[in-house]
Amino acid sequence: MPRPPKREPERGDARTRLLKAALDTIRLKGFAATSVDELCQVAAVTKGSFFHHFKSKDDLGVAAAEYWAETTTAFFAGAPYHASEDALERVLAYVAFRKSIITGELAEFTCLVGTMVQEVYATSPAIRDACAASIFGHAATLEADLRAAMKARRISGGWTAESLARHTQTVIQGAFVLAKAGNSPALARESMDHLDRYIRLLFGGPLQEKAQS
Repeated sequence: MPRPPKREPERGDARTRLLKAALDTIRLKGFAATSVDELCQVAAVTKGSFFHHFKSKDDLGVAAAEYWAETTTAFFAGAPYHASEDALERVLAYVAFRKSIITGELAEFTCLVGTMVQEVYATSPAIRDACAASIFGHAATLEADLRAAMKARRISGGWTAESLARHTQTVIQGAFVLAKAGNSPALARESMDHLDRYIRLLFGGPLQEKAQS
């Protein structure tokens, strides 16, 4: 997922301000360490306003995952990697784009839903499911290009466009974990380079030769 910029509290409805505060604060501190009081302070709203919009902190977590999915869907839909006429080139451009947005502090480029689901998958099924919808939904946006690339290059085997699309997200989410463990964005960018090589090896052909020349 992309790294929306750091935000100062904005004028506007309290619910949206709380959701934006959640995106930044949870990616920085994690879900468990983020308190309702802190979110209210960051969003510049009262605690009463929080509970007017959300029944609980978990309810906020579900809404934050859904808001993340909504905003990142729009972000990726407008990204430049869709421009190429060749399906495989679009897939590789997607990987390059993911690498290009790994900049700044760790909390700025890592994924909200990936962060939350690692913490709550066993304790909050509602948040887990909302995170899953975001992650798998984003993976699904790659399937058409992967399927077209497989058809154009007559690729077949024990894998599908759907499984490869999911694997791209496995690498990306894992790259974020490594970056956090090593406190280095460079580790995440390194993983994107390996993902690019892996996809080229799967498809082979003129595009791979062109990349090496």
